[in-house]
Amino acid sequence: MYTQFINGDIVDVEKQELVTSTWSDNTNNLQTAHTSSTQADFTSPTSSGQFFIEVYNKDTSDTTAEVQYAVAFGHNSGSGSPDFTNDTGSFGVNSSRVIYNQYRQLVFNDETKGFTFGTHSPDSIYVINVNRARYKQKLTLGTLNLQISGATEGTNTGQAFVQLTDDSVTNGQFDDSNLGPVYRVVSGSNGQVSGSTVNQVGGSSSFGLFYPESGVIILNGDAFSGSLAPTLNAGATSNTDLNQRKLFYHISAAAHFILDTTEEISSKFYFVRARNSEYNYSNNESFKDANNNVRFTSMQANPKVFITTVGLYNSAQELLAIAKLSQPVAKDFTKEALIRVKLDY
Repeated sequence: MYTQFINGDIVDVEKQELVTSTWSDNTNNLQTAHTSSTQADFTSPTSSGQFFIEVYNKDTSDTTAEVQYAVAFGHNSGSGSPDFTNDTGSFGVNSSRVIYNQYRQLVFNDETKGFTFGTHSPDSIYVINVNRARYKQKLTLGTLNLQISGATEGTNTGQAFVQLTDDSVTNGQFDDSNLGPVYRVVSGSNGQVSGSTVNQVGGSSSFGLFYPESGVIILNGDAFSGSLAPTLNAGATSNTDLNQRKLFYHISAAAHFILDTTEEISSKFYFVRARNSEYNYSNNESFKDANNNVRFTSMQANPKVFITTVGLYNSAQELLAIAKLSQPVAKDFTKEALIRVKLDY
């Protein structure tokens, strides 16, 4: 037996935004950062660590450790990483060049176009790529609060940190791209600009670009090689001095990375009505015998059943969704039931 919904039985609810922390265990501020010696391998020019370093929330010896984001360094002519081979004609063909080409292809769908920040087009970029499992539909605008330390590696001394945010609150969307809307990464907090941001490096108007729908932050490499921000020493080529490793260290040393994720929830309410004359019998084997007769004579004129599940079907009577009741609802010819089913999608 099926009952078709009529006007008024289905109610649409306005979309709502659910905002939670991006990081595992709903951690608001990711203060710890760990790498895996297996993944962050620098033994050869083609090792995975030469391309990117995955950052975990816990020591990787802990079985519950999960990847939070990855860091990478790109250079349009291949500086900052060892060449794949030393053969003539292959100089500058290496991981940093691959990373630069990969991200400009993703952003511009054009292998000749370079990244520009204001009027400044640096040769190098740093990339923070949030793990796809960490966020839902998109990263939440105005929640980016990332500190990058200027401390000398291995010590707690050196330049003060810079605090970065997106400028969505102050300036709104900056541009559009193949990765979705683009916002500037600026000095400030909670989406608002503060401090020295404009004309930092050769007319650069930002520290980087923020792509919330793709979980990507691309930083202006030249903005971290001068006096207006912590220096990450771009151009290093030794295994212990790789630029992506330096970015990891300076983020880890600051111990302050806040970023939320947003999910838009659409809801529908289905009002399921079981009238007194409906749904009083069951196909359960305990209710009917092999001949499809009510097993107990006392139930033949006055059946008593319990509703435990509601099935939602399409017009072809194909089951699309099942709603389980928190507790069974008694049903007979003297009772009617109104069950509200909420479907989120």
